[in-house]
Amino acid sequence: MRISAQISNSGGNNKVNLQTGEHSHSINISAKPDGRGSSVNGGELLFLALAACYCNDIYREARKRGIEVEGVEVNVTGQFGNEGEPASEISYSAAVSAKAPREMILDLMRHTDSVAEIHNTLRCSSSVVLSHCEAREV
Repeated sequence: MRISAQISNSGGNNKVNLQTGEHSHSINISAKPDGRGSSVNGGELLFLALAACYCNDIYREARKRGIEVEGVEVNVTGQFGNEGEPASEISYSAAVSAKAPREMILDLMRHTDSVAEIHNTLRCSSSVVLSHCEAREV
């Protein structure tokens, strides 16, 4: 499944488009007050990606086990140092409310941690490559 994300920022406008396979959609992320860049930073979006992945995967894995999940809460935290330094001390906590015994829910949560794709991508230190540069003179 191919996934892509695109951001276009100019003149105070900020447009974010996302695509998974054939499904595409936009999300609203405003520009910074001065119009130069997004009002959210990459670290926030990275941690949101971790939270969203775990949340969505809980529902996916629960469905496979026949567990009815009523709600999921995920909180991701970490540290960023100086410019150019990678994140450190990334951790997350989660709470899952489901119609199942406590031990089944905990087993679901531990299993989901082991199969969450974004988490496993970061755990494997996947390479990120700048594949194309285009300079446009104005």
